[in-house]
Amino acid sequence: MKIKNICCIGAGYVGGPTMAVIALNCPKINVTVVDSNPNKIRAWNGDLEKLPVFEPGLKEIIKNVRNKNLFFSSDIDKSIDLSEMIFMAVNTPTKESGVGAGMAADLKYIEACARNIAKVAKSDKIVVEKSTLPVRTAEKIKEILDSEGNDVNFEILSNPEFLAEGTAIQDLFKSDRVLIGSDSTKTAKSAAKSLIEIYSSWIPKKKILTTNVWSSELSKLASNAMLAQRISSINSFSAMCEKTGADIKELSKAIGLDRRIGPKFLEPSVGFGGSCFQKDILNLVYLCKHYGLYEVAEYWHQVVKINDYQKNRFTQKIIDNLDGKIKQKKIVILGWAFKSNSNDSRESASIHVTAKLLSLGANVHVFDPLIKKTQVILDLKKLWKKNTLEKKDINRMLNNFKYTEYPQETILDGTAAVALITDWNEFKKYDWNKIVNQSNNKILIFDGRNILPLKHKRIFKI
Repeated sequence: MKIKNICCIGAGYVGGPTMAVIALNCPKINVTVVDSNPNKIRAWNGDLEKLPVFEPGLKEIIKNVRNKNLFFSSDIDKSIDLSEMIFMAVNTPTKESGVGAGMAADLKYIEACARNIAKVAKSDKIVVEKSTLPVRTAEKIKEILDSEGNDVNFEILSNPEFLAEGTAIQDLFKSDRVLIGSDSTKTAKSAAKSLIEIYSSWIPKKKILTTNVWSSELSKLASNAMLAQRISSINSFSAMCEKTGADIKELSKAIGLDRRIGPKFLEPSVGFGGSCFQKDILNLVYLCKHYGLYEVAEYWHQVVKINDYQKNRFTQKIIDNLDGKIKQKKIVILGWAFKSNSNDSRESASIHVTAKLLSLGANVHVFDPLIKKTQVILDLKKLWKKNTLEKKDINRMLNNFKYTEYPQETILDGTAAVALITDWNEFKKYDWNKIVNQSNNKILIFDGRNILPLKHKRIFKI
C-alpha cells in the first residue's frame, strides 16, 4: 500500500516528536497528529516556545514542517478517514480499579481508539501500535476492528518506541533499532513493508528489525525492565557503599569499564521516574502472574521495590540529619522533572520526597527550570488522592508549600536543607561554596545525583 497520509492518534510525548521526525524525513507524506484534548492541539499549533512537549531540537523541526506536511488537529474522524496508516500513541496508564488494579495496563484508551477507527474507516487501513502495550494486545485490537468495522481490511503492526525523554529527537534520528512486528500473512508482510519504506527514508535498513507481533510487543516491556533493573541495581549498591565506606562513583566506574556491562544507567540517583519504567514493570509483573510465572513476577517486582526503598532512604537521610526535627524547617527541593532536559514530572522522585516532608510539617520550597507551580501542585494532589488523604489534610500540607522562581536567593534565606533531585546542569553552576560556608546558617545539602563539584562535611551524597 502506498502511504500518502498518516494519522497519529495521541499528541503526547511519543506522538508529537515521532510524527515531527517522520514529516521532516518524508516530505511527500502528509502527517496529521490528532487528540481529543483541544488545549493540547492548540499548544502544538501555538508558540514554539510553549509546545506541550519539551525536547531539545523539537521546536526547530516543528517550525520547519508545521502546516506544510505536519498538521495538528482535533478532527479525529476526518484524519482517520483520509489516512492509509494510523498510529495509535494514546496513554496506557496502570489500572486504578477492577481486575489487575495497581499493576495491569489500562487499555480503555487503546480499545476506544480501535472502536473509533472501526466505526470511521471506509477503506483498508494499516494500524500501528505505538503505545507500550502488554503482549498479545494486537489480538484484542484486531478483534475489535474486525467485529465492529465496515467490512474493510485492517492490518495490525507493532512498532514500539524506544525513546528516552531529553534525547528523543536524537534517538529518532539515530535509532539503535526500529522494531516492526507483524503477522506472517502476505497482506501483513506487505503492511510491514510500507512502514519499513517510511523509516528507511533516514534509518539504515540494517537497523530495521522485523519480528512477529508478540515478540515486538514484549520487547518494549523487556527493554524498559532491563534498564530499570540497572538503575535499581546501582542504587542498591549506593546503600551498601554508605554502610561500608566504599565510594559509589568509584564502584560505578569500575563496574562500567567491564565491556560486558558498560557504563550506561549506572549513575546512582533518588530513583527512576517517568511514565514508563514503573508502569511497564508492574504490567510485566501482572502478566507473569497471569501466566503462572510467580517467581519471575517476584524477581521483576523487586526492581520497583528497590526504587521505592531508594526514595524513602533519601528522604529518611534528610530527616535523620536534621535530628528528626523537621517541623517548620525550610527545605528547598531542586528539580521536579524526573530527569533533566524534560518537562515530564510523571513518577518523579521529587513528588514522593516532597509529599513525605510536607506530611511531617516541613516548609518545602520547590524549583524546576521547566516545570511550574501549577504542575507541581497537580502532581502532589494526585499522589495524595491516590493515598486517600482527606481534603483538609491536603490543604494543610499545601499551606507549607511554596514555589520559588529564585532558588539561590531562597536557599540563602534561612534554609535548613537542600535536596538536589533532578540532574539539571544549571544546578552544578550555583555558588555552592557560598551556600555551605555562610556563617549564619549551617545548611545541609543532600545531593541526590552526586553531581555537585565540591566536597564538604555538610554535603551528603546519595
